[in-house]
Amino acid sequence: MPSQQGSPTVRRLRLGQELRLLRERRALTGARAARELGWSASKVSRIEAAKTMPSADDIKAMAELYHLDGRKLDELFGLLRDAEQRGWWEDYEDALPEEYTRFLGLEAEATHQRNWEPQVVPGLLQTEDYAREVILATRGISRITHSGVRSRVEARLDRQQRVLHRAHACVLNVVLDESALMRRFGEPAVMREQMEHLLEVSLLPHVSVQVLTLDALHPVNTGAFIHLKFSAFDDVVYLEQLYTANFVEDLERVAGYETAFDNIRSEALDEDESRVLIQRQAMLWRR
Repeated sequence: MPSQQGSPTVRRLRLGQELRLLRERRALTGARAARELGWSASKVSRIEAAKTMPSADDIKAMAELYHLDGRKLDELFGLLRDAEQRGWWEDYEDALPEEYTRFLGLEAEATHQRNWEPQVVPGLLQTEDYAREVILATRGISRITHSGVRSRVEARLDRQQRVLHRAHACVLNVVLDESALMRRFGEPAVMREQMEHLLEVSLLPHVSVQVLTLDALHPVNTGAFIHLKFSAFDDVVYLEQLYTANFVEDLERVAGYETAFDNIRSEALDEDESRVLIQRQAMLWRR
């Protein structure tokens, strides 16, 4: 994976994962390693879970305990340097939930993204006006300020450029429910522009958009989810709720979401049929 495409979020996770594997290869428990290092057990746990960034001295101490050679130590320092870099999403962290900024960090290095959305057009495919209306719809509940709304819209547009239009862009497969095309956010002109934009983006070679019609068999009754796939890291599923978000990392459960997406996709219209339906809906919004 080209280094310039690297995400510090993923590097932090890889660093923690690598340190855990090195400890386990020495047949050391986390508690035993902590005692040998003179640390608390929670410090070892937090470093391995990428919740705490280790210092260079921490890496040296762990390398000595795990009997690592100079080459492996240099590799760990390289991961540490990458992990300490800032991601583009950190410019917006004051306006975005912590879980969402972590998601953006993971998304930056995903090679494949699969998104089921039963309620709204997915964020990666939203126009500026539509995005603003979607964010404003929750303002009375989440109490977002005017500047907060502006920052979230800017972050969403920035995300689109960096994910959809970057070199070596990830493959994006989207299935959205037909109701997402019919639910109004803003004036009809906003919806019409959104439908036209959806058609345009669906023509990108690495983007697939399909619609599950209202009269189709719904094989899995589940809310929205995003399944991220990586070339050198285990898959992750992102679930967003009203006030928080969760990450599914258990391999068996991730596989279940992958199967769920395949089932939903199999019942949806194909890409060409979906474009016809989206075009029809765009014409209805002209009325």
